[in-house]
Amino acid sequence: MTRATPAERVAELRALIAHHDERYHLLDSPEITDAEYDALKRELLALEAEHPELATPDSPTQSVGAAPSGLFAEVRHQVPMMSLDNAQTEDELRSWADRLVRLVPELDLGALAFSCEPKVDGVAMSLTYEHGRFVQAATRGNGVVGEDVTDNVATVASVPKVLSPDAGPFPERLFVRGEIYLPTAAFLALNERQLAAGGKVFANPRNSAAGSLRQKDPAITASRPLAFWAYQVVRPEDPAAGAAAAGPWAPATQTEALAQLARAGFPVSPDARRVVGIDAVVERCAELAEHRHDLPYEIDGVVVKVDDLSLHRRLGQTSRAPRWAVAFKFPPEERATRLLGIEVSIGRTGRATPFARLVPVFVGGSTVQLATLHNEDQVRLKDVRPGDIVLVRKAGDVIPEVVGPMLDHPDAPRRRPRRWRFPTVCPSCGGPLVRLVGESDTYCTNIDCPAQRVQRIVHFASRSAMDIEGLGEQRVVQLVRAGLVDDPADLYHVEASQLVGLEGMGELSAANLLSAIEASKRQPLSRLLVALGIRHVGPTVARALATSFSSLDALRAASAESLAAVEGVGPVIADSVVEFLANPANQKVLDRLVAVGVTTHQPGAAGSATGLAQTLAGRSVVVTGTLPGYTREEAEAAIAARGGKSPGSVSSSTFAVVVGEAPGAAKLTKADQLGIPLVDGADFDRLLATGEVPGG
Repeated sequence: MTRATPAERVAELRALIAHHDERYHLLDSPEITDAEYDALKRELLALEAEHPELATPDSPTQSVGAAPSGLFAEVRHQVPMMSLDNAQTEDELRSWADRLVRLVPELDLGALAFSCEPKVDGVAMSLTYEHGRFVQAATRGNGVVGEDVTDNVATVASVPKVLSPDAGPFPERLFVRGEIYLPTAAFLALNERQLAAGGKVFANPRNSAAGSLRQKDPAITASRPLAFWAYQVVRPEDPAAGAAAAGPWAPATQTEALAQLARAGFPVSPDARRVVGIDAVVERCAELAEHRHDLPYEIDGVVVKVDDLSLHRRLGQTSRAPRWAVAFKFPPEERATRLLGIEVSIGRTGRATPFARLVPVFVGGSTVQLATLHNEDQVRLKDVRPGDIVLVRKAGDVIPEVVGPMLDHPDAPRRRPRRWRFPTVCPSCGGPLVRLVGESDTYCTNIDCPAQRVQRIVHFASRSAMDIEGLGEQRVVQLVRAGLVDDPADLYHVEASQLVGLEGMGELSAANLLSAIEASKRQPLSRLLVALGIRHVGPTVARALATSFSSLDALRAASAESLAAVEGVGPVIADSVVEFLANPANQKVLDRLVAVGVTTHQPGAAGSATGLAQTLAGRSVVVTGTLPGYTREEAEAAIAARGGKSPGSVSSSTFAVVVGEAPGAAKLTKADQLGIPLVDGADFDRLLATGEVPGG
């Protein structure tokens, strides 16, 4: 095949980028990942730099976004909404900083202040206020002309309609830039509603936000839980804004601008941070990349800005991007690969979950070969078929999932096979698979199904349950197949002589496994309740029940009404617990667990024979980061054992926040805003012992 000339490749790249700009900006239906799109742009930039005669003013490298769609009235931005140049590595980030010095030689990169702001994955928006009142909202469009979406944005509760007089006086016209986005929890809930209604399932929060804004009926937008963050004041003294400078609305720094926006009533990012020196910028970008999934919203990078606004004018801009800012992009979380086949796994409750077997692909920090497809409805709505090129992502950076097929991908099959059909028999035991009326899940109804048996034991041994190190799924399968284990209680009767000789099991590994099994007997009652796999009973509910009833005997004797009276339990969970404990098969397993000496009481609970001083009674202590000598579950259990609670978020009722290694930035910011005292992880034991904040 003849290699394309530079001119031919440039023309091909421009056509591809224009096509994908339309799919992304106008149709909200991208065909390729952000990383693949960025790669096309970078290749075009490199070719234009190598062959300057091929560069043209209308090249995608010189423009922003896409032309307006025609669905809404056009709005000409009085100050253009520019794009940002990208940096994808530390070297590229430092190269951007070096260019600042070349433009302004007296700058000291070690002493220069920067504003580091999470790059929210949403839709850029320009808001116009007249005398402090909201009058117009416009999309970025091509940077010069956007779309008038005022009626739709007016339904977004976090967009202030009248600015707080405390932030006045206001100029005649004020332009505020920001991002419309969908919080992660709201995005997941929206997709669940869409799925239940048979509607479109959105690929990601950005697409759902864009689709929600591009509705002709504002009532549809109003039904979507959109949010807004402001990140820029287009300063009135800028001649292009058509207004004169006015009081506080001529801030000197980006940090001051964010503070002024907050005083006016705009929500701003709680995770924006001013840092000094390019080394601190690199450190902050790495910190946000590591903790990106601790945040309640999706981010795909960090926007780094020179904090001094007077330097913005000196540094200037190119035809498409300011020189005083750069977007540091995180490694891609989505990748394209081929779907080899769809199979079904059987869980501990018998639920049959379809999953994709993939050509291995590196995504979200690990190589993925298997990815969930959730249930029969999801497979049908996504319409993925073996042989398709599919988009794979990490949900919460943990669970790989298939987003959908990429039908226009160059490697997609020309002719697709038939739709995949959910099997009617269990792949493990051959029993029937049944979909219950009114539910989206399908179940194997054979209680003796080998796959269910394996998964029940795997769950029993898992970290959040009895935490039996070395007893993963492969080892459990081995023990079940050898006839050594049928239920969790059997684990405590396995002997070393039975283990030695199994594949991969010598005397030392057998001794280590038996030691871990023996140690698990000392886990508190709350861990045992999680391990039993009672429907609806996770760690939080288990701790509440164990703390309230203090012993397994008390729980087994409790009525549904008394269980439901426990805070955080309620009648549905109470009925589930009563039903489980009344089942003869479960009673037999419990009796055998008690007989081998598994702990059946909760340390620190009321009435417990091993009760600890209730130093934290009635107090909420939030833990963030890794504490020395404790897992997250153990730290929360230690707080509960002293009568306290350990919720996952900081609020005005929080007594203290314990800060370990690699803490969540959002929790620290919230604690600072509310004046909640911080406790160093090394002082955690002292807090438990005294109930007092060290040094407080």
